[in-house]
Amino acid sequence: METEIPALLAARQLIRPERFLFHSSRMRMKTVSKDELSAMDAQSDRCALELSDARVDVLGYACLVATMSMGVGYHRVSEARLHGRTVENGAPAPVVTSAGALVDGLATLGARRIVVVAPYMKPLTRLVIDYLASEGYEVIDHVALEIPDNLDVAAHDPQNLPGIVAGLNYKDADAIVLSACVQMPSLPVVPKVEALTGKPVLSAAIATTHAMLRALELERIAPGGGALLSGAY
Repeated sequence: METEIPALLAARQLIRPERFLFHSSRMRMKTVSKDELSAMDAQSDRCALELSDARVDVLGYACLVATMSMGVGYHRVSEARLHGRTVENGAPAPVVTSAGALVDGLATLGARRIVVVAPYMKPLTRLVIDYLASEGYEVIDHVALEIPDNLDVAAHDPQNLPGIVAGLNYKDADAIVLSACVQMPSLPVVPKVEALTGKPVLSAAIATTHAMLRALELERIAPGGGALLSGAY
């Protein structure tokens, strides 16, 4: 998230007048497990306060599986609570979560049947699939890459993703979620996978960028951001 969202908005700055600054506050996690994800989510209030000290215009909560592992519909609870922290700090700002952004991004594309690539272990991947199902999406095929260490997730080579997708049943899908994780890079190969499959391709980072631009009331466009950031939605 800290690399792909700035990359998308830097590309946007080449074709649009707006300029963006980035501020980050980090929640601690090493192993992508249910217990560590819950502990990490508990730190989100602190982060919202820290970022609102900078009077930011929008906040993005960048852990999809942490949000989804907290229960069905939790992204709405999280967004409302964290927005409340910014209000209490005298610096009200909209909050988007990567989980909510992915749910909304799929709706924007008009997708219902989807294929998902996730780096998580199988139990956490099942939580993601169930969460998406609760929002009305049918995951017709998926792969869990089963990478337990968070740094190893970040080190996964995005050039492997086109081959991984080629092995999935995407023919009847409305869209492909190339990375259901803000930590696993995918941006460099999004155009390639769209060309190879003929399907709209998005990721947690792309969806979050789309949601943040919408919250800022800006045109949702960024070169290299796939169908969702093509300016058509």
